[in-house]
Amino acid sequence: MNAWTLVLIIFLINIVYVSFFTVRMIMTLKGYRYLAAAVSVVEIVIYVVGLGLVLDSLDQIQNVIAYALGYGSGVIIGTKIEEKMALGYITVNVITDEINRELATTLRSKGYGVTDWAAHGMSGNRSAMQILTPRKFELQLYSTIAELDPKAFIISYEPKTIRGGFLVKSVKKGKLFK
Repeated sequence: MNAWTLVLIIFLINIVYVSFFTVRMIMTLKGYRYLAAAVSVVEIVIYVVGLGLVLDSLDQIQNVIAYALGYGSGVIIGTKIEEKMALGYITVNVITDEINRELATTLRSKGYGVTDWAAHGMSGNRSAMQILTPRKFELQLYSTIAELDPKAFIISYEPKTIRGGFLVKSVKKGKLFK
């Protein structure tokens, strides 16, 4: 086998391995244990093959460099894959400058579960909202909020436990965003 072909193979194997590793780790953190276990079986086979190729020729520095560059590239690609998978949910807190019933009503009409209330900030009355949505709708939600209130203050985070409420019932019935 040509030395540069081996470098390319090591590089590609490590990209695939680390991408699987990254996705498996995120699946584990999100509670997809059995799927993560299945991914780990494939991941470890790829890892052993790639590491074996490098260890068989440790005197070839280009193989070690290809391994390291493949690892770094795999982290980037793995996180991009996870972003596309968009597992789980996010909670978005929105605070607007004034009592803004239109924003809450519009978001509800688009299928989002919105809890809103009047709030009081340092500069006066505000409208506060809490919205729980699947991560795959996160950017769409931000876009809708920005259209209706470009000055809205937004904070988002991932909830660890979700139980009950509008969203959970809608997801179980398959009616969310239809």
